[in-house]
Formats: sequence, C-alpha cells, structure tokens
Amino acid sequence: MAMRINNTLPSPQELKKEYPMSERLVAMKVRRDKEIRDIFTGRSDKFLVIVGPCSADNEEAVCEYVNRLSRLNEDVSDRLMLIPRIYTNKPRTTGEGYKGMLHQPDPDKAPDLYAGILAIRKMHIRAMEESGLTAADEMLYPENRSYLDDILSYEAIGARSVENQQHRLTASGMDIPVGMKNPTSGDLSVMLNSVAAAQMGHRFIYRGMDVTTDGNELAHAILRGGVDKYGTCIPNYHYEDCVRLLSLYEKMELKYPAVVIDANHSNSNKAFKEQIRIVSEVLHSRKHCRGVRSLVKGVMVESYLEEGRQDICEHMKYGKSITDPCLGWEDTKELIKKIAQEC
Repeated sequence: MAMRINNTLPSPQELKKEYPMSERLVAMKVRRDKEIRDIFTGRSDKFLVIVGPCSADNEEAVCEYVNRLSRLNEDVSDRLMLIPRIYTNKPRTTGEGYKGMLHQPDPDKAPDLYAGILAIRKMHIRAMEESGLTAADEMLYPENRSYLDDILSYEAIGARSVENQQHRLTASGMDIPVGMKNPTSGDLSVMLNSVAAAQMGHRFIYRGMDVTTDGNELAHAILRGGVDKYGTCIPNYHYEDCVRLLSLYEKMELKYPAVVIDANHSNSNKAFKEQIRIVSEVLHSRKHCRGVRSLVKGVMVESYLEEGRQDICEHMKYGKSITDPCLGWEDTKELIKKIAQEC
C-alpha cells in the first residue's frame, strides 16, 4: 500500500478541550458573526475588507499584523468590517512547495501535521485575544475545518476546490458566510452551481458520521479572475463582470446575492501593487449602479508587514510573504482608509 500512518491525530473535540475558547472570545465571535451576517443579508451597509497575508506562516508576524489591523479598525469601524486573513492551508498548483502552517508550523522544517493542528488553533485564538477581531481562513480540507469551526467568522473555498462535492456539502452545514471562488478557468456557472449546492440542505458522510445539513444561505461568490487555455490571466473585477454576475444571480434565484472581489490572483496577475488600483475600480463600479452596489459586499486583499515575497531560506525577512507577493503595511493602511472614505 502506498500510504503510511505517521501519527494518530486528536479529534476536534479533544483539541478544543485542550485549547478552549474563553467566554469572552465566544461572545466576541457571536457579536462579530452577527455584524457580518447583517452585511450579507442587507441589514447593514458596511463594506467588508478581508485582508492579510497570502499564507499565515509565522505566529509572531501574523499576530503583529492583526494587532495593527485592530488599531486601524478603531478609525474605520463605522464604515468597514475588517476581517483578517489568517490562511493556514495553502493549495499548490503542482503539489510542491509550502502547504501552510497546518502542514509545516516551521516553514524550513519537515511537515508535522500533529504540531500543525495545535499551532493553527493556538495562533487563531491568540490573534482573537490580542486584537478583538475574528478571522477568515480557507477551507482546503473539509474534514479539517472542525478544528477551527468555533473560531472562524468567514471561510473561502478556493478555485481548485470549488467543484468538489465534499467542499460544497460541507459548506451547506456551516453557519458563517462561505465564499465560493470562480474556478481557474473563470467559469461563473461552476461557481454559482457551487453556491446553489451550498445553499441547499444535504445528507452525506462527514468525519465518519451520517450527517444532515440545513443549507447555508450566506454562501456567495468570489471573483478572482481566470486563466485561458494559453495561460493568460483574464480579470473579472470590472463593472461589466459585476453586471453579468448580477444577471446570473437573478436567473438562478439564489438567496442574498453577493460577491466579494479578490483583488489579487488572476485579477492582478499577481502584480500585487495592482490591488490598489483594482479596489479603486471596484469602489467606482459600486457608485455607478445601485444593483452592483448591493451585490458587491467587499474586497479581498493580500497584504503583510513587508511588501513582496521571498523564498524560504536561512535568513528570511520578518513579516514578508513566502508564497504570493503581498502589499506592505503602509500601502495597506492607506488603502483601507481610502476604502472607508469612498465605499
């Protein structure tokens, strides 16, 4: 057999007992979850900004970043809902490379999944305790989200996972917003079919149990651009793309039509500085059409303490991405202030 057991991991219940959420943090999450829900249901006109590193690779740097975000939040919370990106799993196009803190708590050491599940829970809880903000993560492995399902306020399903049945069914049992990215091809129908599946109830096998879900009415779209058959990036953040998506939503009669615009990935062709211009265009599109304004609930921005990216090496720069390139903190701060003024 080509599979070996390296370790027996604790169950989500065991891990939550070892690293529990305090009553204060539970209450904080309830409050923030309601605020976020109100944005997606149209009760609130606040604008979402899901912002943070491409990958959460270092607890100290991530928590420093989230604490800076918390201080900035004090100035913009009347207009914006800031949700830090604390992404602990990373999909890899070819399977090679750093797969996130879940796999490698220390990026330059061998994978250790046992240490990884401890590290990601401890980091998420520490970030909450210090900043007062609840975070977003990517649901790369549906069975693993149970280790964090009492912590997160937002989850995204990536371009390579959005067609997967288990991702869609698991999303249908979540009680927080889940964003479905368009696939790498850019096909909007695939993305919206995923939203439709997540909004329905299902019965399926999850972590060895026969479960039934009620459906997640807060499942929604994320536009992240696509790639054509020649490998050329095709952005889909423009006004015309938003109008087209709105039309598709109306035809499918889905609940609470909503989209978050991912300003990086194939929308920017990973030219990270372009995120500033892309967000500005999105804000302009919202002003131009009432329907687009109602549809576009927020943006997703990749940002860290230091701009750009670096390879994993012996002397890595603190707070600089080791996966996709990110905006630096100063640009991020100015961009968030601009969004608050113009949204």
